[in-house]
Amino acid sequence: MGILELSLIGIGLAMDAFAVSICKGLNMRKINYVYGIITALFFGVFQAVMPLIGFFLGRQFSTYITTVDHWITFILLAFIGGKMIYEALSEDSECETCGSGIDIKELFLLAIATSIDALAVGVTFAFLDVSIFSSVLLIGVITFVISFIGVIIGNIFGSKYKEKAEIFGGVILILIGLKILLEALFF
Repeated sequence: MGILELSLIGIGLAMDAFAVSICKGLNMRKINYVYGIITALFFGVFQAVMPLIGFFLGRQFSTYITTVDHWITFILLAFIGGKMIYEALSEDSECETCGSGIDIKELFLLAIATSIDALAVGVTFAFLDVSIFSSVLLIGVITFVISFIGVIIGNIFGSKYKEKAEIFGGVILILIGLKILLEALFF
């Protein structure tokens, strides 16, 4: 597998992280580059580590992982999206710091939810002729860059439409989870 194919796989895997990064950027009143880098690092590292784990698990567990990955992703994204919607509808509009803090637990859950498909890709890498370490490095770097850009894009729109943007971001997360679930169940 060549660098072009691996790059396209990396871009494809990064799209969920990109959408979630936009949602995270929506919550910022003012762009916080440190928060953007931390968010991008979470997504980039998880998108790199999961295929590595999948690669080493290989054939032994592939049937079990692919049969439940869509449910795990759906549950995590629906929970986090629902939480975002709830907080947007119940927060005090005078709050100056809402959405500006780094919630490591939430980032951890989001990184897992958006990288489960990368675990399955890693399982397929076990059956292909790929250099696993350069592949996961490329996937991680692509995801980092795309996620950082997503935070910035989200912030540009979120600073003007914060409450509506939080609701929209929560709905997006739920829809991403639902899309993954329906694709796995019906396609």
